Amino acid sequence: MPTATTKHILLVEDDADIADLLELHLTDEGYDVDVVDDGDEGLERALSCSYDLIVLDIMLPGTDGFDICRQLRQEKCHTPILMVTAKTEEVDKVLGLELGADDYITKPFSIREVLARVKAIFRRVQVDQEDQSTPDDSPITFDGLVIEPTKRKVTVEGESVDLTSKEYELLLLFARHPGRAYSRQELLDEVWGYQYSGYSHTVNTHINRLRNKIEPDPSSPRYVKTVWGVGYRFAEREELAERDA
Repeated sequence: MPTATTKHILLVEDDADIADLLELHLTDEGYDVDVVDDGDEGLERALSCSYDLIVLDIMLPGTDGFDICRQLRQEKCHTPILMVTAKTEEVDKVLGLELGADDYITKPFSIREVLARVKAIFRRVQVDQEDQSTPDDSPITFDGLVIEPTKRKVTVEGESVDLTSKEYELLLLFARHPGRAYSRQELLDEVWGYQYSGYSHTVNTHINRLRNKIEPDPSSPRYVKTVWGVGYRFAEREELAERDA
């Protein structure tokens, strides 16, 4: 019988053998698992945002995993998503991450690896929740840019800015550490939570989208600076003051 603290997982997988195997082992770990084998029903269930994690296959009858992920993020549902794919092409993994997935795993996989990824996602969520309960939740203001962590709200010159989950996490990380230069790999580790080299273009894409949303002139960034040969950093307050002087 699940307890009040049991993590509730939605598993959207149309391969019955894989679904049964994952359900068995996730349940053995103490998770409460709902299994759906159709993309349309999976999307309907997921939109309730009542789950702690969604384990989402890409190739599904009905709505595919990419579209489910895209629609969830468009509807501001921030439930963590672990994407499962039989494809090995890098573009599929990158697309999933850019759409807002938190991690991915490629078939064939070991059950031990799946459980490790699930536990890692829940650890990151717990850390994020603990961070949100600290005094760091006070609004962060930089020259017209305001970030309100308790509301996950961002405004520029008083206008609300609609950011994806990863764009917001990147911005919050930068703004809490102005002046610090982050390599692309460090940003992957900090924001996406995994350590894979070769995906720096995922970071670049998110930075470009973030700049287009918050910068008055994305071609000459005020806030998110490029550190050539390293990565990116957030402008220090002194720089912003000098620029506006």
